[in-house]
Amino acid sequence: MSDISPLAYIDPEAKIGKNCKIGAFCYIDKNVEIGDDNVLMNSVTVLSGARIGNRNTIFPGAVISAIPQDLKFRGEETTAIIGDGNRIRENVTINRGTAAKGRTIVGSDNLLMEGVHIAHDVTLGSNCIIGNSTKVAGEVIIDDCANISAAVLIHQFCHVGGYVMIGGGTRFSQDIPPYIMVAREPAAYQGLNIVGLRRRGFSDETIANIHEAYRLLYQSGKLRSESLEDIRQQLPMTKEIVYIINFVETAKRGIIK
Repeated sequence: MSDISPLAYIDPEAKIGKNCKIGAFCYIDKNVEIGDDNVLMNSVTVLSGARIGNRNTIFPGAVISAIPQDLKFRGEETTAIIGDGNRIRENVTINRGTAAKGRTIVGSDNLLMEGVHIAHDVTLGSNCIIGNSTKVAGEVIIDDCANISAAVLIHQFCHVGGYVMIGGGTRFSQDIPPYIMVAREPAAYQGLNIVGLRRRGFSDETIANIHEAYRLLYQSGKLRSESLEDIRQQLPMTKEIVYIINFVETAKRGIIK
């Protein structure tokens, strides 16, 4: 049985799971599905198209599944899909998709701090941390275990690799490969995210191989295609090295320098 404040509004067509707590002045629209064991604190707005999993905690002022801030949007039926175990702090906004992809996706076990904006058609992985007031533009992809600091501005269509650490106040319009640190203006490669990798259980040997891959990529002075070939020839093709190669080869906006 869910605990729903009498001061909350829930559309009769909305589907609410078991053991949810929904605070005063929450607004839950039609065409909304909310799973089990969720906590919606006071003044949370959940609009049409939201699909929320289990065990999420959503703090006051958050708005889930508002229509996109995209002038091409024509009212099409789209969704905003939230996984399990996320902490969505105060005033976070997550827009639903457009005809481009049809859905915005937030994975599981993420922390979205105060004032984060997730725009239309974004795909956010799992186990990510996104700092206060960071803004993620439309159709961005963020892989698992990314750590993005406060007040970061991410240009539309960018791809952010997993296990990165992006410094506060950074803005960028190119892709960021996995496992690295990025900061400064303009945004630039600052070495490996060694602390983050060790915290995630990467072995010294794996970290050394990743470090060598990026030495070849950023410091060899060769063309990128030549550097990638050197990586293939000189390093074991572990899943981490293959991830780096595939990421760089498929980067549609190019990678940061």
